[in-house]
Amino acid sequence: MNVVRAERRRKIIHIDMDAFYASVEQRDDPGLRGRPVAVGGSRERGVVAAASYEARKFGVRSAMPSVTAKRKCPGLIFVKPRFDVYRAVSQQIRAIFAEYTPLVEPLSLDEAYLDVTENLKAIASATAIAEEIRARIRAETGLTASAGVSYNKFLAKIASDERKPDGLFVITPRRGPAFVEGLPVGKFHGIGPVTRAKMEALGIRNGGDLKARTSSFLQEHFGKAGPYYFRLARGVDDRPVSADRVRKSIGAETTFGADLFTAEEARAAIEPLVGKVWSYCEASTLRGRTATLKAKYADFRQVTRSRTVDAPVASRAVLEEIISALLEPLFPAGKGIRLLGVTLSSLEVDSEPRDGRQLRLPL
Repeated sequence: MNVVRAERRRKIIHIDMDAFYASVEQRDDPGLRGRPVAVGGSRERGVVAAASYEARKFGVRSAMPSVTAKRKCPGLIFVKPRFDVYRAVSQQIRAIFAEYTPLVEPLSLDEAYLDVTENLKAIASATAIAEEIRARIRAETGLTASAGVSYNKFLAKIASDERKPDGLFVITPRRGPAFVEGLPVGKFHGIGPVTRAKMEALGIRNGGDLKARTSSFLQEHFGKAGPYYFRLARGVDDRPVSADRVRKSIGAETTFGADLFTAEEARAAIEPLVGKVWSYCEASTLRGRTATLKAKYADFRQVTRSRTVDAPVASRAVLEEIISALLEPLFPAGKGIRLLGVTLSSLEVDSEPRDGRQLRLPL
């Protein structure tokens, strides 16, 4: 009980910018406003780094191959990413955060956790702080942000999705446990498609079903994550907001609706994953020396293959070449592949100007 009481004294805000890259492009080019926009890729090749809300209505989403996105939305407008602009705007937003609390944990250029339990403006209400921050972001950048307010990180992040775009949602300590009970397990942060399918096969479809299972049952079926799911089902998350959090890797993975059996299918599936990883590298100026491929077969057997190079991977083409080389030995495949993942680790900040561009400073 003491853990839960301590948990409820915390005041956590999760700020998430609305369709950040695409919104910046629409802000800076009035001709794009109200139109379906995809940042990144091209009509023939590449992947979508971000999609405007107008494009999302057609099913266009980040990491989707550009060809697929164009098929879903024939009127889609592709815009080249301007990561220097996105970083500059992100710095503006973080400067606003810093006026309220030093406990800011950025997750990416467009989202962050803030612990405002003890805040620099001595404002008692976390909801009031969130409203003030959203208003200032709009006034100073011309962009909208959604916010979630709660007593832990898990619920604050879920709350920020509830009223998107340009919304605010609060999950109070009194409301938290009941809110979690009605939440589909697929909306739990950290529960992906494979784990969700496994839970549903066990009759666990929402937080209430999850809460009804014992810790030992969850550990038996989900290993080390079992106790974590046990706590989440009760609205408990004691992770602190870490202002000095260091990212150790950049990764993307996907589970397929139908298993893959050929190298050609796998290479096509890998391309958007490489694109998603490289988009983050471009946005953050992080580069890595170790590329890892993960494959999970239909029988849930998992293999990983890694390669470390002498210098940080300098381009998407190089990363794709390394991953493709790691992929080849997996074929011909005796069993179908249900999941593929790409990770870049051994990260460092890119300090070299490339292609004549001005050096971009880290955040």
